[in-house]
Order: sequence, then structure tokens, then C-alpha cells
Amino acid sequence: MQISTWSKTIRFACAAAVLPLGLAACSENASEAEAVPASGAARLDAGDTMPAIPVMGPEVNILAFGNSLFAGYGLGEGESYPAKLEAALRARGVNAVMSNASVSGDTSAAGLQRLEFVLDAQESKPDLFILELGGNDLLRGLSPAETEANLSAMLEELQSRDIPVLIMGMRAPPNYGPEYQAEFDALYGELAETYGTALIPFWLEEIYEDQSLFQSDRIHPTSEGIETLVASTLDDVQQAIPEDKGG
Repeated sequence: MQISTWSKTIRFACAAAVLPLGLAACSENASEAEAVPASGAARLDAGDTMPAIPVMGPEVNILAFGNSLFAGYGLGEGESYPAKLEAALRARGVNAVMSNASVSGDTSAAGLQRLEFVLDAQESKPDLFILELGGNDLLRGLSPAETEANLSAMLEELQSRDIPVLIMGMRAPPNYGPEYQAEFDALYGELAETYGTALIPFWLEEIYEDQSLFQSDRIHPTSEGIETLVASTLDDVQQAIPEDKGG
């Protein structure tokens, strides 16, 4: 798996200046998030967008678990990252079925609180769990140690259920200060190493310098931005799928 580096931080500092606006958007629109599916059989806006080519191999049930960046805040039906990721995997012939259990405004603590309920609601154990949390912790200025503890507890629960995980990492902007930035930036890699999970160190890296790929809040990607993110992370996601499921 290719490990991306966050080598260009100056331009991101400009976007960081509007982080409080993005926080408000995430926090005040939790009701707009996609409903948590009651079972792994729930599909994500796939009906009219399925590729014409046949898919092959066993069904791969993927559970996406995150905040507004996964819930599709400000986007139309079928434009969220998990929805477009499912379509992209199926276009490659992977028999992927995605469930989206993402809630706008969720911090790592909120995700931890609902994790067991979401997992217990699945009809079958997910073949892959994509964990995308921590961005709202960052926006609120919460301690990286707190974020790491919450994510660690989630990974322990997932490990106890023998569910493979792909962590979608985030990065702190430089205006948070070097100490905070270093501590936050390191936590995703440390967790991935400790729990033996797959990792995309900074999953927004492909678009973060291009503000045309973000909505007016400069936090949430546009539909085009989502397409770019899917294209840049597709290989990593496919590699995280267990080999017996076509990964």
C-alpha cells in the first residue's frame, strides 16, 4: 500500500482559517445524515448507477463509518464517498455492497458510543470496516490523546469481532501549533501499527490544495471532489479487502 506524505502545509493553513465554519456545518446538520442501515443488506444509492459489466466473486460487505465527510453533507443522492466507492469497486468487477453508517457532526467519542449498536444491527459481519473519524475532534480542538483513546477502543471492539479495518487518516493544519500537529498527525499511523489495520494516512490529500473541489464552507468536498477522492483511494480500499473476498 502506498503511503502518502503531507509535505505541503502552507496552503492548507488558509483553509484552516475557516474551520469553525465547517464545524458549525457539521454540528448543526446531523439530522441530514444518512440513516444508519438496519442490516448489511442495505444498499447505497446504487440502483441506477450500477455498471453494465458483470461483477464476479463473493459478495463483499463493506461498512462505512464516519462523519459528514462520509455522510455526503451538501451532496445529492448517490454522491457520497461510500456510494461512489461502491460503484467504482463494482466497475472493477468487485462484488461490493456498501452500507453507510455515517453521521454528520460525529466526534470519535460519538462514534464509539454507537459502534456496538451499528455492528449488532448488521445481518452479517462486515468483510471490511472503513473508519473515518477524528476530523470533528480536530475542529473542536479536542486533545489528540482523547481522539486516540476513542479510536483505540473502537479498534479493540472491531478486533474482538475479527473485522478487518481500513483507517482513513486526517492531518492537523499548522496553525494548531507544532506540538498539537505532531501529536495528532502521528495517532493514525500508531493505531494502524498497533492493531494491524490498513491505513490511508491522509485521505483528503489529493484534493486539499484545490479549493474548487470543496463546497463554500471549504470543508466538505463537492461531487467532483468526491470523485477525485474515490479515484485516488480506490487501490488502497481494494487492497484492504480480504483476499478470499477478491482483495
